[in-house]
Amino acid sequence: MMKSSRLYHMVLAGVLCAVGIVVPMFMPRIVLGPMSFTLASHVAVFLGMFISPAVAVAVCIGTTLGFFLTTPAIIALRAASHIVFAGLGALYLKKNPDTIDRPVASTVFNFVIALLHAAAEMIVVAPFFLSGALFTPEQLANGFVTSVVLLVGLGTLIHSMLDYSISILIWKPVSLAVPRSTKA
Repeated sequence: MMKSSRLYHMVLAGVLCAVGIVVPMFMPRIVLGPMSFTLASHVAVFLGMFISPAVAVAVCIGTTLGFFLTTPAIIALRAASHIVFAGLGALYLKKNPDTIDRPVASTVFNFVIALLHAAAEMIVVAPFFLSGALFTPEQLANGFVTSVVLLVGLGTLIHSMLDYSISILIWKPVSLAVPRSTKA
């Protein structure tokens, strides 16, 4: 039973990695300088998070590798930072699996995860801004608060909360076939 559970999770992680790499190719994208926000680009990560911590981390690693092959380093490093919110969120959900089924708890969880997500991406982007790399002179002139805190931080917070909401809509029917794990 344990071996089949691990294989099942490995297959789910592989499928979600593929989805996480393909979605940015087809979904609408907003590009603001070196930043890009692609609708539903975090859905695979959130779905992995709803399944188990191991699946969440595997999806983050897989999608990060995909981004390193297809996008600039700053975007791939932002993808790598997803391990922080996805891993912590999945661990929380493992201990509190009914969170996403309760509207208020799910909304609070969504906001906290989005804050972690935004903070991790700001930490990744800050050195690029401070070094002047990949930012236009206008963005540098706008300052750290505008370019990093508002653009990256607030932008990621909103983007993350929207993608979480999309993920919940997908998860509700999918969860009938894909039970959340308490072991992996």
